[in-house]
Amino acid sequence: MASDDRAVHRRGAAGAAPAVSQPPTAEPALTPWPVATSGPVPRSFFDRPVLEVAVDLLGRVLVGDSPAGPVAIRLTEVEAYDAANDPASHAYRGRTRRNAVMFGEPGHVYVYFTYGMHFCMNLVCGPPGTASAVLLRAGTVVEGVDLARSRRPAARSDRELARGPARLTQALGVDRTLDGADACDPGGPLRIVPAQPADPATVVAGPRTGVAAGATRPWRFWVRGEPSVSPYRAHTPKPRRAAGLA
Repeated sequence: MASDDRAVHRRGAAGAAPAVSQPPTAEPALTPWPVATSGPVPRSFFDRPVLEVAVDLLGRVLVGDSPAGPVAIRLTEVEAYDAANDPASHAYRGRTRRNAVMFGEPGHVYVYFTYGMHFCMNLVCGPPGTASAVLLRAGTVVEGVDLARSRRPAARSDRELARGPARLTQALGVDRTLDGADACDPGGPLRIVPAQPADPATVVAGPRTGVAAGATRPWRFWVRGEPSVSPYRAHTPKPRRAAGLA
């Protein structure tokens, strides 16, 4: 990992979250990507500490293959979750049937259902049993734009096709049937292509979106200036009902 990446991690370890900037409103430039000839990253890519993998995923391309065709997304925003060391992680309280994939081999996809309507996807990191994972929050569609548009008819522009974790899975056609998919399998339905990693000088760190526990940890990483990066939202506690009220 480059020295600039290590600097990002040192800022995260210190717990000082840098200011959160909002992405510009300009439309992204869509660059064709030769997904048909692109193989996945090796498993060793994911068999590293989660903060290291999270930063290194920025700029990589996530390819989703389906009978309808491929959709490729260049990753621009991710969040790290560090299992037993992280109260915001789904694995913090141990293994369940829902999060079992997180405790398995690195490089596999953990898909979960949230808010009764959306799917989100993570990539498992570290040795088996570690249960660390990176949430894929946003990216720019670089191939299969028409297919992504058909899956995301509510998107007002192409920059919104995968701008947020639920939108990203919708653009790819991901649901719980892909939980456990191997992102290192050249013939699998989902894979991470090496592509061109983000310039470390453009990587920004800040607090994770909507997280209550561990809210001050700057473990959300994004590429500065990318229009597809989702807006930051702090956790909003639900108001408590006053005692004695019906």
